[in-house]
Amino acid sequence: MNWWDYASIFLVLILGVPHGGLDAAVARRVGCPNTSRAWLLFHATYILLSLLVVCLWWFFPLLSLSAFLLISVVHFGFSDITDYGSHWFPALVHGGLVSIAIPVLQSDSVEPIFSVLVGLSNANISLIVIENIFYLWTVLLLFYLFFALKQRTYRKPLIILMVMLFFAYSLPPLVTFAIYFCLSHSRGHLFRQWQRLPEKERSRAFKEILFYSLASWTIAAGAFFFLDDSMFVDILRLTFIGLAALTVPHMLLVDYADRQLLRLEDEK
Repeated sequence: MNWWDYASIFLVLILGVPHGGLDAAVARRVGCPNTSRAWLLFHATYILLSLLVVCLWWFFPLLSLSAFLLISVVHFGFSDITDYGSHWFPALVHGGLVSIAIPVLQSDSVEPIFSVLVGLSNANISLIVIENIFYLWTVLLLFYLFFALKQRTYRKPLIILMVMLFFAYSLPPLVTFAIYFCLSHSRGHLFRQWQRLPEKERSRAFKEILFYSLASWTIAAGAFFFLDDSMFVDILRLTFIGLAALTVPHMLLVDYADRQLLRLEDEK
């Protein structure tokens, strides 16, 4: 592992993880009762879903990687365009950045990462499948260029996507992922959810962000303490499986909240 890989993982943990710290506040905003019992039930469900993802990844790594990449398309895609619209077509194109474009544009660097997660033969199979999907995604990207010319609201996210594609082509995959995850996805999510919170909720939400972030950082620091540079495999597994485990409950909650918000706006 190079120093920029360590720096990328560090940035994902420090700057990326806190964006999930608003999940409890988001749950209250969409109707979760503000009681101790509901608080415990919410966290128990969140933890159980995360543990289920870890178990599935342990026993079915290839299936879990495939599911994680698919989930990332949906979650990242709709998150990228939520401030501009809810059309599935731009969401699919934006979601392909992490799951399709980066693995293909940096396949030589991604292969050892996938090999660590699912084994060499499964990694090669995954990359072949993704490469075939990439051709279709490229066609969709070209259509998106024309789509954005007519739909002015999508021009800004399109420009951001093109910049990220330049990074995906020019930089190591973990660096590109860190830039996207920290500066685009996490930053955008934090800002949107914070703006949607009532003023009276913000003090509590800020404390929750600090609590969940410190808890995540402490767990990560404790895990990394027992690892050294020779444990490259364990560092990557810890990072990606941890992200996958947290992404599933986070995605289910945030996407549900966004759908509720869109429904309320349609009813007005």
